This record gives sequence, structure tokens and C-alpha cells, in this order.
Amino acid sequence: MLSRWLPFEKPLVEIEEQIDEIKRLSTSDGIDTASRQKLMDKIEQLESHKREVMRRVYSDLGPWDKVQMARHPKRPYSLDFIGALCTDWVELHGDRAFGDDGAIVAGFARFRGRPIAIVGNQKGRDLKERQARNFGQPSPEGLRKAGRVMEMAARFGRPILSLVDTPGAACSPAAEERGISEAIAHSQMLMSGLKVPILVAIIGEGCSGGAIATALGDRVLMLEHSYYSVISPEACASILFRDPAKAPVTSQQLKITAQDALRLKVIEEIVPEPLGGAHRDLPTMGKNLGDALERHLEELLRLSGDDLIEARYQRFRKLGDFDEPEREFQPELNGHA
Repeated sequence: MLSRWLPFEKPLVEIEEQIDEIKRLSTSDGIDTASRQKLMDKIEQLESHKREVMRRVYSDLGPWDKVQMARHPKRPYSLDFIGALCTDWVELHGDRAFGDDGAIVAGFARFRGRPIAIVGNQKGRDLKERQARNFGQPSPEGLRKAGRVMEMAARFGRPILSLVDTPGAACSPAAEERGISEAIAHSQMLMSGLKVPILVAIIGEGCSGGAIATALGDRVLMLEHSYYSVISPEACASILFRDPAKAPVTSQQLKITAQDALRLKVIEEIVPEPLGGAHRDLPTMGKNLGDALERHLEELLRLSGDDLIEARYQRFRKLGDFDEPEREFQPELNGHA
């Protein structure tokens, strides 16, 4: 149950367990046609009730609920989306300097018939794969691999799609020794000057330097239940309250949801997820994301390389711009107002 349900999904547990049990009974041997039809009717009633409960549950998710949705163990990862969006996927490995980082996948494919380059974070499904991929946390060699593929894309005039899903950059002593901070900065510098369209989609977690390293694009999209933050809620709670259990509190203050990011003009669009989350219906999620990406890509392809760079620069410069109510200036003289 822990791998399948999130805490706020408890109202759905009993319903889906009933549906599973009735489905098992309906396929058992020795049941007559009339009884099987009654069971099928009961399944239909329960499915209808489940949809009503799901609409109620998922229409009122708070920031911490969305963080848990973004981390759902069954949520689609970059390779899942590449399979849903693209054909002719060819993955490249290695940074030509140190090694291959499994936390970053990079290569070339066709998106709706158009050749593109893709870079993305990949977490892994089981413990062995998660360890091999460092839980999706890129090391310097992973960012160099992504940069190598992006430079190749620019050389051949191919648009770039960056899929972001990481809890942060690698923070091991080895990553520090190999210059993780410089690798993040270099990746951003590289992306800022490429004369091809760059689309970014935050598909799950978009956290800290691991996210911003590959998220400097012309258009940034977020899935409905993803999050984008300078720090994880747990790390923020550890700093502010010395208690990571207060992450639900800090998630409220960090403004990390897709809805917050759109309101603050950090992103251009929220891509709707199927009812219950992306993991419940990957084909529909892939179509929703693909339609949004294609629409933005068509607009960007009308711009020249120099225009893309200038627009990208202006977009980056505007991040963090907000209005504040003016306050009357009252200077203090000798400690008196």
C-alpha cells in the first residue's frame, strides 16, 4: 500500500480494493452469466463513485500534497515520457572527460516527425536502479554529457527538449571535488547562448541546482502536480526549524507549486494531468504534454537564432520581478522619527 497510495488518497483505498476483489470474482470459474453481469454492474457503480471521490480529492490539493504527487513512485520519469512523445530514440553516453552519469539521459529522437535533442533526469524504479542513477541527482559528468548533446543539437540546428525531475544536484564529496557548482553554472551559460529553441518541462521535482542546471530555456512548462523550488521543503524545514518533519509548513511558504510559478511568471504554462495524476494515464499525459510542446515549438521556430538568445536573456532577467506596495519614507533623526 505504501508504494501505491499517498496519505490524502485514503478515501480511494477501500473503493479500489472492492473493485479489485469483484473483478477477481467475476473472472473465477463456476460463475454463471447472470451473476457475472451483476458483478460487472457493481464494478461500474463503484467506478462511477471512484471518479466522484477522485474529483473531490484532487481538486483540493495543498502544496505538500503536490510535492508528494511529484514524488509518487509510479510517476512517469523522463524515459517514460520519451517513449510516449518520441520515436527513433538514440541515447548517448559519457562526457568524454570522466564517465557516464545515469542520473542524466541524453540523446536524439523524433518528436512528431521533427528531429530534436533531449536531455532529462532519470531516477530509477527500484533500489538498485535508484542507486545506479543517484536518485536522479546529476553529477558534474552528467551535466557535461547533457551539454555535449545540446552543443551537438545546436550544431545541427535541432531544437532541445529538457525534462526536469530531480530532488537536487549530487551533493557527495566526489561531486564537490569534481566541481558540481561550476558544472551547474557552465550548463546555464551554455544554454543561454545556443541558437536553437529550448523547451523545458518540469515533469516531477524541480529542486535546487540540479533543476536550474538544465532549465534555462525559451519556454518553461510544468505539469499540474509538479513543483519547482530553490530548496526542498525538508531541507528548508531543517534550516528554519531544525526539524524536517515541518516540511508541510515550509512547502506552504516556498510558493513551489505550478500554480504559484505561473502566477509569479516563472513559467509559461501549466500542463493538465489526468484525474489522479500522470501515473494513472500516461498516454493521456503524453498527449497533453506533446500538444503543449508542439504549440510552443512552432512559435519559437519562427525566430532567428539571435532573436532566441535575446528573448531568452530578457526572460531570464525578468525572473523575480514583482510589485510591492509603496511605503512612505520616514527617515529617523538621532533615533527619533
